[in-house]
Amino acid sequence: MDHNLPYNVYQRSLGYAEISVNAASLAQPTPHQPGPPQFVNNQLAATLSAAEENKIFQLVIDLMDLETREAALLELSKKREQYDDLALVLWHSFGIMPALLQEIISVYPLLSPPNLTAHVSNRVCNALALLQCVASHPETRQLFLNAHIPLFLYPFLNTTSKTRPFEYLRLTSLGVIGALVKQNDNNTVIHFLLSTEIIPLCLRIMETGSELSKTVAIFIVQKILLDETGLTYICHTYERFFAVGTVLSNMVNQLVDTQAVRLLKHVVRCYLRLSDNPRAREALRACLPEPLRDNTFAALLKGDMVTKRCLTTLLNNLNEQ
Repeated sequence: MDHNLPYNVYQRSLGYAEISVNAASLAQPTPHQPGPPQFVNNQLAATLSAAEENKIFQLVIDLMDLETREAALLELSKKREQYDDLALVLWHSFGIMPALLQEIISVYPLLSPPNLTAHVSNRVCNALALLQCVASHPETRQLFLNAHIPLFLYPFLNTTSKTRPFEYLRLTSLGVIGALVKQNDNNTVIHFLLSTEIIPLCLRIMETGSELSKTVAIFIVQKILLDETGLTYICHTYERFFAVGTVLSNMVNQLVDTQAVRLLKHVVRCYLRLSDNPRAREALRACLPEPLRDNTFAALLKGDMVTKRCLTTLLNNLNEQ
């Protein structure tokens, strides 16, 4: 396809140089996550809950010992959905966050040249799952950001190997970022991410990753676009708009063949949000992919009234003078 936008409303002379399933659960490749046990009565529930809580505390302590850390990572990653305060325990327990970062940093030498085994990938993914837990909790999310911990994940997002160990690593890392942006009051998160290289990293994954990785990556970009600061940032220069628009256009052309409806929903929402910006809307009138105009996806979206309305609204926005 021709990557040159036929109409450029961005004047260089001006000095301008929701996932249908939980994004967090998408990004965790651990084999299973058992649900909370069903208790017969409240007294028994309280007893078992106290026992389970003590077990979790011991597992957290086990993270400090290199001999017991791997097993503790696995067990805690399974239990993170069952214990609401796990994020608080992890963050406020002495030495635990450095231990998790140690797990992440220890993998860096295996990234280039790519030499990551499934065993090592699973272990670090379990550590990332615990970071995702901390990123999701309202009382630890800002602390997590203040410590700039997401930056430790960017080397994983910057990998290109298509082997399963690397794919799991990228997917779980995306899940941590997805957990940060998933909340509604995420302006601080967006400001932080925009000060980093998260958009180029997500755009590359949106083009070359697996369907699951593409879904979480475009979810992150969509959440950035939904924030007013994020929309302004992406539409502020021709280069930024062109980068996002080109990747979205390529995804549309891929979707003609793959028919991945979940991805299509996010693509349509990203275009719809871009059309809220006057200059981006003017550019989209000339460069919106033809498959979004000519009912190519009518059968795929049959029954999905929400996405169909989004697409109709997008086309109406572009037709308005």
